[in-house]
Amino acid sequence: MLISRRGGLLAAVSGAAALVAGSASAETLADAIALAYQTNPTLQAQRATLRQLDESWVQARAGYRPTLTATAQGNYEQTRINGRTTLADTNGDGVKEVVSNAITETNSATGALTFSQPIWTGGRVGAAVSAAEADILAGRENLRRTEATVLGTVIQAYVDVRRDQEALHIRENNVAVLTRQLEESKARFDVGEITRTDVAQSEARLAAAQAQLQSSQAQLAISRAAYAAVVGQNPGDLAPEPSLASLLPNDPDAAFDLAEKNNPQIRAAEYAEQASRARLASARAERMPTVSVQAKMAWVGAGDPFDTDRMYRDVTGAAAVTVPLFNGGLTTSRVRAAIERNNADRLSVESAKRSVLQNLTNAWSTLLSTRANISSTDVQVKAARIAAEGTRQEQQVGLRTTIDVLNAEQELRSAELSQVTARHDEYIAAANLLSQMGRLEAAYLVPNAPRYDPKANFGKLRITWGWTPWEEPIAIVDGVLTPKTKELPREQPPAAAK
Repeated sequence: MLISRRGGLLAAVSGAAALVAGSASAETLADAIALAYQTNPTLQAQRATLRQLDESWVQARAGYRPTLTATAQGNYEQTRINGRTTLADTNGDGVKEVVSNAITETNSATGALTFSQPIWTGGRVGAAVSAAEADILAGRENLRRTEATVLGTVIQAYVDVRRDQEALHIRENNVAVLTRQLEESKARFDVGEITRTDVAQSEARLAAAQAQLQSSQAQLAISRAAYAAVVGQNPGDLAPEPSLASLLPNDPDAAFDLAEKNNPQIRAAEYAEQASRARLASARAERMPTVSVQAKMAWVGAGDPFDTDRMYRDVTGAAAVTVPLFNGGLTTSRVRAAIERNNADRLSVESAKRSVLQNLTNAWSTLLSTRANISSTDVQVKAARIAAEGTRQEQQVGLRTTIDVLNAEQELRSAELSQVTARHDEYIAAANLLSQMGRLEAAYLVPNAPRYDPKANFGKLRITWGWTPWEEPIAIVDGVLTPKTKELPREQPPAAAK
């Protein structure tokens, strides 16, 4: 745990941060994004969730693969006949004797290996595999959405710290200026140039400025803590954030086109619809027959005394065709439920598109507004600075009063703070627009940083323990009547420079 007395900051620093190349503090926004991309726990957890989801494909494909089971069984049977005379072999020599209250004991032992291979499942497994593939693709989009959220939080935290550092600097300058103004007012009061009222006005403004300075210090500590929470280490001397203009389109129509193709919320909804369509096919496949082959080898004999020479071997082979005839309407009900689930997912796609359209419109309008605010505050600061300097000079010749000087200084500081806030808001609006367009990713923001490839883990699962070479033709036959999952095209991020 690191405790900063100056900033009042208490933050946990992840040990994994030491593995990331770079200086001890993230000096630039690219450094902060790269560090969070590698170590942020929310992003890491979502990647683990996706790797877990990858296993659903393997589990679905297991329906094409054979099963081999081993069983062992021992039986003991005792038959007692009371009050009767009967013939029985009492000593195992094969000669039956006359006995009363006869007791007959038998035992047996069985060991068996059973091999079963599905040949055709009526499309059940094929549909399950397609649904798993669609779920995985939706999971990748959810990972992209989580990445955009985390990186948006990183950008927010970065520019918040930068804004609050500049605001603190402005507040410190304000206190310094008002301190000199108070000293000057006291000196002029001592020689009788101004009244006690002028001194009191200067004291009041200085006290208010000192309170605002303390508030700025507290706000900076809060922003630093938020930065440490999302990035993984305390902020250092942060460099100005780079422009995002190269990633932004020139008109809203282009932004809408990119969002419809790249937005992870829309793409995840479309993959969810494909998954429910495959599950509908799986429900309908429950009405289809299945074909499988089975081979069994068993060893049967007496368990006591155990003698392998007296055991016999039984080998059987069978081909089975199973046709469902009636199950009380269960399959029909599942089909109806799957149809409505698919209808709901299809409507969710339209809902996602409308939501993204609204969010993108808001982000675009906010960006235009904040850009206009930057131009206005730049003019405001320039004019306020000239006005403040002129007011101080006019006071020296008796044309302005102390309150006029104090008001001019207050307007200048207010304009400077507005300018800092406008630049901060413009950058956040640009980041929000990139998020809706599907471009708020490390691949776009830090192209040279190492990337996490969600396809790499899935590629390792193509051939794992349990894979058999004959499952591929079985999969082709079984999947003829099932819908295939289609990966949607999207804009590819820029390639990293080598």
